[in-house]
Amino acid sequence: MHKEIEERVLEVDKEKLIKKLKKLNATFVGDWFQKRYVYDFNPVRENEWIRLRDTGKSITLTYKNVEENSIDGTKELEIEVSSFEDTNEMLNILGYKKRAYQENKRIRYILNDVEIDIDSWPLIPTYVEFEGKNIKSIKEVEELLEIDKDKITNLNCQSIYEEIYNINVNDIKELRFE
Repeated sequence: MHKEIEERVLEVDKEKLIKKLKKLNATFVGDWFQKRYVYDFNPVRENEWIRLRDTGKSITLTYKNVEENSIDGTKELEIEVSSFEDTNEMLNILGYKKRAYQENKRIRYILNDVEIDIDSWPLIPTYVEFEGKNIKSIKEVEELLEIDKDKITNLNCQSIYEEIYNINVNDIKELRFE
């Protein structure tokens, strides 16, 4: 299991950010529609869940554990699986029932070994996620991109919905684009 080192920046101007990335010769990786199921443990474990995600490029099964809302406060263990539907069926057989189905759109660039994911989700403004090998590299890329420090958060996606936009995402069984 490894710790994710990531940080999010809320309410980004997607087009402006992409222009800056291109100007800095960031590498465009791809543009994907993603879908996922989120599963709770039984009994429910606070700040822990399982995610089955189809990125359009690969399908992964991930255990997530948010130990604290910090740039390196989330542990994850991820494996690639061959089928979204079969893995969902396997999890159901094992007693895991999906809490929710969720969709998002992601545009990925890489700059100085930092993944920059521009994420669009239903009901909330677009945000960007920076993920790197260390905190220093993320901060350096944020500086290059002139990121507004007041918009930086270490909240996970669910907490962004709940704490920033007052949307209880647990009450939404299907979070889809219209």
